[in-house]
Amino acid sequence: MPRSVNAVASRRRRKKILKAARGYFGARSNVYTVAKNAVEKGLQYAYRDRKNKKRAFRSLWIARINAGARQHGMSYSRFMHALSNSGIDLNRKVLADLAMNNPETFKSIVDSVR
Repeated sequence: MPRSVNAVASRRRRKKILKAARGYFGARSNVYTVAKNAVEKGLQYAYRDRKNKKRAFRSLWIARINAGARQHGMSYSRFMHALSNSGIDLNRKVLADLAMNNPETFKSIVDSVR
């Protein structure tokens, strides 16, 4: 009896990897074994950097809030402590946006917690 290999499924699996590797340099885009390694590594980087993206944005927001608070004579840590004590529940993303795009609103927040 001849061996059954299910070529349909094998081809589909290889095509899926090669489609994901389109745009890669050299053999990474058209040699299956090389492309498979490149796609797996790319997925690892994507998973890791979804976490790092959140970390990077948080540090950006903190830098912007610090710059805005220092313009009004307050450090970042004292400003955030005063915010929590006064019961104002604005997250860092919103505060950073206010510091950048609405400085007068940010100034009123700084004055209200002072």
